[in-house]
Amino acid sequence: MSRSLSSLAQQSLFASETSDAFLVLLTLSHPDLPQPITVTSDAVPTVSNGTTFVPFPFDLALPNDLDAKSYRARLVIDNIDRQIVQAVRSVSTAPDMLIQIVRAAAPDTVEAQFIDFKLTNVVYDAYRIEGDLTVEDFTAEPYPAATFSPGLFPGLF
Repeated sequence: MSRSLSSLAQQSLFASETSDAFLVLLTLSHPDLPQPITVTSDAVPTVSNGTTFVPFPFDLALPNDLDAKSYRARLVIDNIDRQIVQAVRSVSTAPDMLIQIVRAAAPDTVEAQFIDFKLTNVVYDAYRIEGDLTVEDFTAEPYPAATFSPGLFPGLF
């Protein structure tokens, strides 16, 4: 899958040296949460499109761009603030995760975005929170969804 990047992002990526930094912005949301949790990979708060992302140490293994495989990422967050553990404990279904890549020089321009991820298989201890970021795989759904049997469709037989 190809992505279109801004010309300044392309220049930074192809330059032999650059002072431009790319940041990862994470938004954890769920209808049961009073407000989304927003964190940045930067060491200082980042304001992007009117939302303030707070600095929070995390490791993120992004999915690859191969079309043949399902999207799956891995997230490990340092458990320095109990806010995320409390949020994960308080929801009954998997929370949504939005991943955005921006340049520090232009945080309002989203260079890459990964949407529709669900934070699943969450485990945590006193030091870190780990979970899988998955997208529902609709290719595994049966087609057609219903079985055309006399019990379900009596007019066909």
